[in-house]
Amino acid sequence: MSYASLGHAEPMHGLAMHGEPALSADFAHFPYVNPAVKKGGTINYGVVGTFDALNPFVLKGMRTSARGLWDPELGNLFYETLMTRSSDEAFTLYGLLAETAEWDDARSFVQFNLNPSARWHDGKPVTPEDVIFSFELLRDKGRPPFSSRLAAVAKMEKVGEHGVKFTFNEKANRETPLIFATATPILPKHAIDPEKFDKAGLDIPIGSGPYKIKALQPGDKITWERDPNYWGKDIPSKVGFDNYDEITVTYFLQENTLFEAFKKGAIDIYPEGDATHWQRAYDFPAATKGDVIKETFKPGLPSGMLGFVFNTRRPIFADQKVREALSTAFDFEWLNKTLYEGAFNRTQSYWQNSALGAYGNAADARELALLGQAKDRLSAEILAGTYTQSATDGSGTDRKALSKAVKLFAEAGYKIQGGKMVDGSGRQLAFEVMTQNEGQEKMALAFQRTLKLIGVEMGIRTVDDAQYQARSNSFDYDVIIKAYTSSLSPGAEQVNRWGSESRDANGSFNYAGVADPDIDRMIEALLQARSTEDFQAAVRAYDRLLVAGHYVVPLYHVGEQWVARWKHIGRPETQPLYGYQRATWFDARMQ
Repeated sequence: MSYASLGHAEPMHGLAMHGEPALSADFAHFPYVNPAVKKGGTINYGVVGTFDALNPFVLKGMRTSARGLWDPELGNLFYETLMTRSSDEAFTLYGLLAETAEWDDARSFVQFNLNPSARWHDGKPVTPEDVIFSFELLRDKGRPPFSSRLAAVAKMEKVGEHGVKFTFNEKANRETPLIFATATPILPKHAIDPEKFDKAGLDIPIGSGPYKIKALQPGDKITWERDPNYWGKDIPSKVGFDNYDEITVTYFLQENTLFEAFKKGAIDIYPEGDATHWQRAYDFPAATKGDVIKETFKPGLPSGMLGFVFNTRRPIFADQKVREALSTAFDFEWLNKTLYEGAFNRTQSYWQNSALGAYGNAADARELALLGQAKDRLSAEILAGTYTQSATDGSGTDRKALSKAVKLFAEAGYKIQGGKMVDGSGRQLAFEVMTQNEGQEKMALAFQRTLKLIGVEMGIRTVDDAQYQARSNSFDYDVIIKAYTSSLSPGAEQVNRWGSESRDANGSFNYAGVADPDIDRMIEALLQARSTEDFQAAVRAYDRLLVAGHYVVPLYHVGEQWVARWKHIGRPETQPLYGYQRATWFDARMQ
């Protein structure tokens, strides 16, 4: 007789969104680490920006908190989650603070069984009370999406000495247990005053992670030191991670200054995002001598979406035709040729280069049934998977493309009068793009140049990091340039990006201000999908609706990850599905 038939669940070492975990219960380490690495040495990271808080979980400190506290890219040095994600599987979790987990086939509940060895930095055990406290505190004081997690819970309770059980209500979906496991930090109840939690100051907190704060220069630098007594250093999901004795993160005001510091050896790793810079900027002595190594990685990930995002909360962008007309006027071919030497491919889909993307894949019967009447909103080309963004001849003055844009403006009630694109009241179509660095400013200038040819007035305002984050959080902009990363397992994060409930929630990532019942339905469908086929159909349908909405003027994707590193920084030979993992790299001088 099975556990399920008795109303119980069997403790599991891993949870998978679809299918089963790839690694068995007795796995020793992830396949993309070097399990024999000798820990020690140092690493120096550089970032552009500043910080004024040590609490990344409240709105005041959002995006200006010091790097490393809650930072998957660096490996979550300080705070930990109940389980941790494998970078070699679409969406599978393995034990961290929780040694095992239990759920039923319907995923109506999940129970996390804490590792009895788990400890806070002050030596106190991590308890079920800490877990319950964390979820309640973040509900009451946290920023989105932490603040809404418990809305899906009917009951939260301690089970035995080490267990915490969440019983879900109708607001939960099949991804909810995995989000609880890996996207919510567990905080120490004994070391936090709830009344002061949302003040987002610089008091040194207590965590359970592998590093502690060694030194702090507010706004400029934070130094982390590895905790020799870290409780989890030998559990399978942490073998091969946390390899440096000391990690320093230095903040710079400009990207150029950061790169100069890297050239001099003050910064050890430089992730590159500019194709022209990658081709031309590495002729300095250390690179030509081989002391700096350039590497290209090819992750098995969808394209994602980088582009100009229209804030549809603004009346001028409420009309889809206006957004489509502006997108049509954008001369990507000229931009690519002039600024990037033709290095990039235009992005056509949010999940391009994967089976989840609509581009290149016609909607099948399963997907059409899912769309229902929403399919009538989509063009034949979008349904066939053949729709592409408007292209030009690359001359910068393609009359055919501009005429197409002008025609779309006319359908939205605009016309060119006296050299200006005006509405029925004679008001010129004018808006501003908010940028945060020189690279974004160059892209905006190219857009501005083209729009000027058809009488659209586009301003550009470049602001500092603090102002950019504050205005992003409060949606105080007309147009913004943003990147939407895509995984092979999109889920609840999509609500925070495109769901109606996040439209008016300050601090959410719904930068476009979308509130569309059909999009909400597709998000719910992908969250509730039980089979791979249903999941794929839901994501493709969702992709088609996003593309058809013209919420973003798509730019480009690379399909590669470019990283330069000083040769004393080593890495494992095997790289996972999701691309290189800096958290598994090490100081080669110690080997």
